[in-house]
Amino acid sequence: MINVGIIGSTGYAGEQLVWFLHNHPNTTIKFLCSNSYANIGYDSIYRNYFGQVSLACISMQEVYNQLDNIDLLFLAMPHGKSFEITKLAISKGKKVIDLGADYRLKDKDVYEEWYKVTHEALDLLDSSVYGLPELSRDKIKSANLIANPGCYCTASILALSPLVKNNLIDLNSIIIDAKSGVSGAGRGASTSNLYCECNESIKAYSVGTHRHTPEIEQVLSEINNDDIKLTFTPHLTPMNRGILSVCYSNLKDNYSEEELYQIYNDFYKGEYFVKVINTLPETRYTKGSNMCHIGLRVDKRTKRVIVVSAIDNLIKGAAGQAVQNMNIMHGLKENMGLEFPAMVP
Repeated sequence: MINVGIIGSTGYAGEQLVWFLHNHPNTTIKFLCSNSYANIGYDSIYRNYFGQVSLACISMQEVYNQLDNIDLLFLAMPHGKSFEITKLAISKGKKVIDLGADYRLKDKDVYEEWYKVTHEALDLLDSSVYGLPELSRDKIKSANLIANPGCYCTASILALSPLVKNNLIDLNSIIIDAKSGVSGAGRGASTSNLYCECNESIKAYSVGTHRHTPEIEQVLSEINNDDIKLTFTPHLTPMNRGILSVCYSNLKDNYSEEELYQIYNDFYKGEYFVKVINTLPETRYTKGSNMCHIGLRVDKRTKRVIVVSAIDNLIKGAAGQAVQNMNIMHGLKENMGLEFPAMVP
């Protein structure tokens, strides 16, 4: 059994982690940390766990006394908050999977520019592994520190990787138009996330400044060995969860849809969680699952390809992918605890 602890267990991503790890056949939850709900039973915070998970949440201070009882630490914390505890856990020989942003960007100057905080664990940047299993599985197997990808990044990178890897598009022409459910903004109280502010409306936000932009650019640049700059515009939509990423780029040649579909099917051959589909993806068909659906169309008139991907932002975009990484790190079947389709309706 893998003994695990979760810091940030009462946020939406943390709660989804609890759901997976409680049901996983090879894990035991040793502690749940939440400063906001310290000493309160988890099933009193989330009533769906009544009679299932009654552990009382512990404070961050108590975590330091509990690290020796775990094998793996999950972090679901705001950026800039993970440095001290990550260094301590790694020094004790524990594995760490960080669902936050602190170890995703390899250039500390880029991190500090986009996140506006000083990086306080530079010695861990070189050893951290970007945990997108479909692209980095071999590195994940031997890693001690996983930087779990961002939700928008997962959907967009998976959508674009076959085109970028095979040098089929003008790398300067990439535009990503993505929509997310409100849970992507977290559980904290915010006027902009109130029901009356979100319902019956859709809006673009962080236009030209969203922090997932350099993360997407970094990974795609590594795939192509080139410096890629792209346009990324996220939108907030009135649904609880889900991401739809629509990616546009100019084709270098007159490729047909059939040719591109063959390239995508070859690229993701054997991947359990990435499904290349002939229809265009919808968020309702990935909601509640760790799946990513990808479809594409070619606009012959403009010689552009449009790739559409859909994921659940809290699962393949966060907690499910974290469990997928845990399975790989511990030599388990990669889809263990994640073998289920979306729930419809």
